[in-house]
Amino acid sequence: MAAEITPKRKGNIGDWVFFNLTRLFALVTLMMLGGIIVSLVYGAWPAIQRFGFGFIWSGEWNPPMERFGALIPIYGTLATSLVALVIAVPVSFGIAIFLTEMAPAWLKRPLGIAIELLAGIPSIVYGMWGLLVFAPVFSKYIQPMMADTLGKLPIIGELFSGAALGIGILSAGIVLAIMTIPFIASVMRDVFEVTPAMLKESAYGVGATTWEVVWNVVLPYTKVGVIGGIMLGLGRALGETMAVTFLIGNMNVFGGFSLFLPGNSIASALANEFAEAESPIYTASLIELGLILFFITFVVLSLSKLLLLQLTRQEGSKT
Repeated sequence: MAAEITPKRKGNIGDWVFFNLTRLFALVTLMMLGGIIVSLVYGAWPAIQRFGFGFIWSGEWNPPMERFGALIPIYGTLATSLVALVIAVPVSFGIAIFLTEMAPAWLKRPLGIAIELLAGIPSIVYGMWGLLVFAPVFSKYIQPMMADTLGKLPIIGELFSGAALGIGILSAGIVLAIMTIPFIASVMRDVFEVTPAMLKESAYGVGATTWEVVWNVVLPYTKVGVIGGIMLGLGRALGETMAVTFLIGNMNVFGGFSLFLPGNSIASALANEFAEAESPIYTASLIELGLILFFITFVVLSLSKLLLLQLTRQEGSKT
């Protein structure tokens, strides 16, 4: 009888140790997250007390007068990230479809490896390439063409007006898109490949085209992973520092909504000015910028979770 009970007890002890060890890891992660929030709030508290919620809506950034506002860095962060997503999502979607549905067997592996290698390039290399190579070409050839075409449209024309400087929100957003494409494309490719072959072959068997198979079979089956890949790319774009610092222009002056104009982002402002912050209120204002970036990322991730829950509920109601 004892010989039969001992293995069961050992298994119970092993399960107990494993359960509590993994729970400890989860609690440590939550404690680290809470510690980051507390430290950010503590460091930013002097600025929060002095400027209040007006800090978010103010566009003034005057260190000598100790007057600070986060409007321009917030706008630059959101604008560059939005430009990056608008470019990166369709390109990544096309890459993933080509790799999983259309590419010949001899090309799939080397092309997939090349895309993954792009994700490993340091951001400062992208920034240097963008400043030294991309920006001159962009200002000389592409920006004038965009101003002559898109700049004359009635609604979006203001976004593509102004001097062709090469650096600015649009150029920073384009380089961000190049940086995020490997992440989004890799995730999309992986989740597309998880789709059961039987589902796709059944759709092809009844005469569906490649696009119909992707739109009606692959995407509904893998939408959670696709949205996760897009959120991963958005998180990379929101927090990117060096590439944006090289290309956005680092100006805390709001001259309009043109994407050609130089601007600033939260990450680039922190990278450029944190070492120069001499007064306590200056340092606290920069830490509050970091707290705002943390909040923006939290809101974006929360909205993505709510979107996934809504999609799951719709599927349940249809079933």
